[in-house]
Amino acid sequence: MTATPLVTVIIPTYNRDTMIRRTLAALTRQSIGTDRFEVLVADDGGSDDTLAVVQEFTGELDVRYVWQPDRGFRAGQARNAGARLATAPLLVFLDSGALAGPGFLAAHLAAHGTPERRVVVGYAYGYNPEEPMHGAEEVILSRHPEETVAHFDGDPAFHDLRHGMLEPYGFDLERRALPWDLTWTINVSVGRGDFWAAGGFDESFVGWGAEDSELAYRLHRSGLRFAFDRDAWVIEVPHESDWDVQDETYRVNMRQFLATHRRPEIEIGERLVFHGSGLDWSEHVQALNEWAVKAREVDVAEEVAAAVREAGPGARIAVFGCGAHRPDTTVPAQLCDFDLDLLEQATAGGGHTGHHAIGIHTPLADRSVDVVVLTSRLAGLRPRWDEDLHAEAARVGLRVVDAGRR
Repeated sequence: MTATPLVTVIIPTYNRDTMIRRTLAALTRQSIGTDRFEVLVADDGGSDDTLAVVQEFTGELDVRYVWQPDRGFRAGQARNAGARLATAPLLVFLDSGALAGPGFLAAHLAAHGTPERRVVVGYAYGYNPEEPMHGAEEVILSRHPEETVAHFDGDPAFHDLRHGMLEPYGFDLERRALPWDLTWTINVSVGRGDFWAAGGFDESFVGWGAEDSELAYRLHRSGLRFAFDRDAWVIEVPHESDWDVQDETYRVNMRQFLATHRRPEIEIGERLVFHGSGLDWSEHVQALNEWAVKAREVDVAEEVAAAVREAGPGARIAVFGCGAHRPDTTVPAQLCDFDLDLLEQATAGGGHTGHHAIGIHTPLADRSVDVVVLTSRLAGLRPRWDEDLHAEAARVGLRVVDAGRR
């Protein structure tokens, strides 16, 4: 085995010894040769025969095993544990149970063969966990991955769940409002230096969901570009999951994501997951971006002034959609707006507190103000978010004034 591998493949797992055996077996057939990469199996406290399975492959792969105590679902921490042992400059994260095609690692390497710092998101055939393809498992488990792909060639039911969302963009993630939101660790690669410069996975996330999106968000903020590569493909073998539990932990983790990164696009993502679906996240952010341009010149000074007069002297006021307007109140106000430039104008000079938020999920405490004012700057967001805006305003304030509809 070479002392300087080109790629480190990191596979988190928990009590999936049978699935790990299949995943490792597929990796023995890589076109770049097994002397060009290393594999780290990161066990999140499992108690099955995963270690014995890994040891079966020590003659075929440069493979190592790392175990951490079982303290709940901590996939991000397991991936970090694997990444800490990595010696290659490129990290490829792969789910246990995913079967890599023979050109999988060669494609990831080729996609990073550019001066541009990037995250490469690979294709996952058969990945549609809520509606798995009927009859696919028997075919998948009886053939080599490339034979399975040829067998199902052109069948939309075998497509990656993201296929239909990306096809209108020519599978170019950078054409989307959120280039990073479909970065799922079933199959993704990033430079080791960039990964650690961004801080790796946030190990405070416990339970299924959001830890990969949160890392992708930070990688994007640090300047990395995102590319989707259909040649870097794997096949997801259908397996059982407890979706009720996963959906609940996903909601909890999205709340944590928002608490860590208070921005309107994360606010939208959290609410979408709360309502049961985050797959159209980028489209809703695109709608916000388009409305923000149209609403740039909307002046809400009179709306807010009328609400302040009606509330009376000394009232605690929050304004959702304040724009650049600075309310004339005797008590410091809580101001929210989705346009950061205008919000900074409204809070310039101190006194009032600004929140870069739409108003569908703010950091304000329950019943923390007397009056919440909803302005006409929210008009273009009402068709989708009106119910959430009113629910949040009712949570935060003792009274809601919908000034934008008077």
